[in-house]
Amino acid sequence: MPELRFAFITLDCVDIDRVATFWASLLEGSAGEPMDAGRFVFIRDRDDLPTFCLQRVPEPKATKNRMHLDFEVDDLDATTARIVELGGSWPGGEQTLEEYRWRTVLDPEGNEFDITTVG
Repeated sequence: MPELRFAFITLDCVDIDRVATFWASLLEGSAGEPMDAGRFVFIRDRDDLPTFCLQRVPEPKATKNRMHLDFEVDDLDATTARIVELGGSWPGGEQTLEEYRWRTVLDPEGNEFDITTVG
């Protein structure tokens, strides 16, 4: 059977500079130099995360993401505040499942992702 290796996570966006700044700050990584006439930006420098690729596209996000990212955090309130400070948003609401609590938050272009904590 062929070996499958994770290359990177790719997120489409219209305003690649704004979205790259948001994700690089949130992930505490660095946005590399744009490639292919500004079509791609890679966020690296985190050994515990796969490389995050942003791809500039002409059309804005239109519907709910079919796949999203989940990040474990120590403090939901502090992380939510940081996301909002960086230009993202939190429409409100929190879910609980057994010992997990999570919030669905949005990046500056409305891409959903979850932050979760145990306890």
